[in-house]
Amino acid sequence: MALNRAEQRAATRQALLAEGRRRFAADGYHHVVLAEVAEAVGVTKGAAYHHFDSKAGLFRAVVCEVQRELGERVASEADRHEDLWEQLRAGCRAFLAAGTDPAVRQILLVDAPTVLGWDEWRALDEESSARHLAEALTSLAAAGIIAEQPVEPLARLLSGAMNEAALWIARGGDAQSVEQALDRLLAGLRTAP
Repeated sequence: MALNRAEQRAATRQALLAEGRRRFAADGYHHVVLAEVAEAVGVTKGAAYHHFDSKAGLFRAVVCEVQRELGERVASEADRHEDLWEQLRAGCRAFLAAGTDPAVRQILLVDAPTVLGWDEWRALDEESSARHLAEALTSLAAAGIIAEQPVEPLARLLSGAMNEAALWIARGGDAQSVEQALDRLLAGLRTAP
């Protein structure tokens, strides 16, 4: 059965996203040529520009996709636990483990802050994984597991620390030592039982 025009557009957009993601992860933003992405999926450069306006537009769409998937991965790992504390630990560990994923490493941690700019990168991070962190901390404070406090500064501190740790892991740092350090850091937030 032939695809209608809307389905063809969606399939072309998805193919460009997939190929762009593969290339951005493997080669880095500055070494990717939009015309080559288009050629690889069998469309014209004009079609690629129609869908994304520019290489930066394609990159932004790829970043959003990778960021959304990371947020879902973090939430999924956290949701596997009923205990609120274990949810926080599992979500944090899932985020750190993502640093070994080439797409997360190159696209989100290395290129996105530079290509998109710090403010846009932070906004995308806050919409996904950072939002889950803030929600977890709010629940922990409400349950008395951590001290009642303003959640936003704490979430920003932990998010920044985890972004740096994920980047360090991505560059060959020891993931197990980071997890141990994270557990010690988080343990300092707990109220006395």
